Amino acid sequence: MDSLIFYKKPRRKFRTLVAAFAGWPDASEAATRAVEYLVSMLPARRMAEIDPEEFYDFSIVRPVTRINNNGDRSIKWPENVFYHSASRGKASSTMLLIGVEPSLKWRAYTELVMSVVERFGVEKVVSLGSLLDAVPHTRQVKLTGVATTQAAREELAKLGMLDSGYQGPSAIHTALMEACTKKNIQHISLWGHCPHYVN
Repeated sequence: MDSLIFYKKPRRKFRTLVAAFAGWPDASEAATRAVEYLVSMLPARRMAEIDPEEFYDFSIVRPVTRINNNGDRSIKWPENVFYHSASRGKASSTMLLIGVEPSLKWRAYTELVMSVVERFGVEKVVSLGSLLDAVPHTRQVKLTGVATTQAAREELAKLGMLDSGYQGPSAIHTALMEACTKKNIQHISLWGHCPHYVN
């Protein structure tokens, strides 16, 4: 079974992919909500999705039961949806991915994402994450970033974003960054620091 399901295959290139993943790397849902905001503001349309069956332990990442107005029950599975901008101009070169960090087969999952990146000629992948930190909500949001090219690192430094220097348990962002590096595609990972007391 093909795990990548297309609704539409646009006949154009997309310069940038912006991605966020729910779960561990999405404290206070800041990263996924940022990309949801982009989806609504561009606006963007659904383009493809990744079938969740291979990539999740459903006893850990549980599907959610919903009841509609008629009292009928349905199940909502973890979603990984690609969107493409429906607008014209510079924004039209942007593709978006809102997903859920997989619990299984990270390399196979990353290969699927990269197949979309390569198919549409993406030159830059930007992944957004968020983490809990001892920062107050009354100050400007603290941002850290990591990039695979010197030019991008210098650009982040100009914006006041320091490399976190983090070492430890990884997020899917790092697997995606490694895959981009192997394909010589620029990757930038941006992380917002959320107050630990905010849900």
